[in-house]
Amino acid sequence: MAFVRTVLGDIDPGELGFTHTHEHLLCDLSLPLPAEATVAQRRSDEEPITLENYYRVRREHPTSDLRLHSEDEAIEAMTEYREAGGGAVVEATPIGLGRDPEGLARISRATGVPVVMGAAFYYRPYHPAWLDDWDERTIADSIIGDVTEGVGETGIRSGIIGEVGLGWPHHPVEERVLRGAVIAQRETGAPLLIHPGRDPQSPFRAMQLVEEGGGDPGRTVMSHVERTVFGVDAMRALADTGCYIEYDLFGQESSYYSMAPLDMPNDATRVDYIVDLFEHGAGERVLVAQDICHKSHMRRYGGEGYTHILEHIVPLMRRKGLSAEQIDQVTRRNPATVLAFAS
Repeated sequence: MAFVRTVLGDIDPGELGFTHTHEHLLCDLSLPLPAEATVAQRRSDEEPITLENYYRVRREHPTSDLRLHSEDEAIEAMTEYREAGGGAVVEATPIGLGRDPEGLARISRATGVPVVMGAAFYYRPYHPAWLDDWDERTIADSIIGDVTEGVGETGIRSGIIGEVGLGWPHHPVEERVLRGAVIAQRETGAPLLIHPGRDPQSPFRAMQLVEEGGGDPGRTVMSHVERTVFGVDAMRALADTGCYIEYDLFGQESSYYSMAPLDMPNDATRVDYIVDLFEHGAGERVLVAQDICHKSHMRRYGGEGYTHILEHIVPLMRRKGLSAEQIDQVTRRNPATVLAFAS
């Protein structure tokens, strides 16, 4: 029988329900400011979010926006998600962003929301210094331990390998981590979640590494596709590699993207891409999420909150012609399939 591995133990895939396959509940994306930053810049970087500065915070993401440290706020948000009809979430925070297994277990226990925890390393600026000395086998063994035995002494096990972070061009250590993650996928049967670099070549190179390492494209999720490849032809080509296509930036409606000089699609365009992938015969490999990793995305701070897909995108999918069965496939059946381990 198949099972899904959550922070509170293994469950039947049918217990997941409506699932976001890429979120963050506890994480810290902050990095040190440049040495030349002025006192005024440092003060602004730490300002709490207010009505007056919300737009700047949403656009520039100062340090005050990059830290999700509060279990109480996560419990509040996941309770809202559950009450709106949400089921499970994949918590994709890897090593380097403050992964907190015991915190995630407390949030899951308090809310009744199944949480699938990640295992891997983020991209180069967030690598711990000692990672440079690890070879692929050491990386693989570390991930395998997280999946099969649990993180450290906690006994809390990861249910997905990722998010494995890549920049662009890929750093050699990033590719070494991905190769190690592919070994771990091959030896555990766990799904693999990739954060591609911000360039259209990155996800295709990543899938090449998955195949070269003997990984399973059909157990691999490519995240953030809407800020990485553009146009239906490119989306179809990526789907043709066999991976899952994850539209996980729902709620980010602005074309402005602070991390790279590109034009982001809005939610309507994301749904158009999904409709086209169904027409292409790839609807069974589409996933959705919001990748909430900033305070300004959370309802408590004026953002859309984790209920945005349930409240706004599902009706949009209906309006754009997706059937109830297709919506169910994207939000329930596809997550249950990709997250399931074979026992």
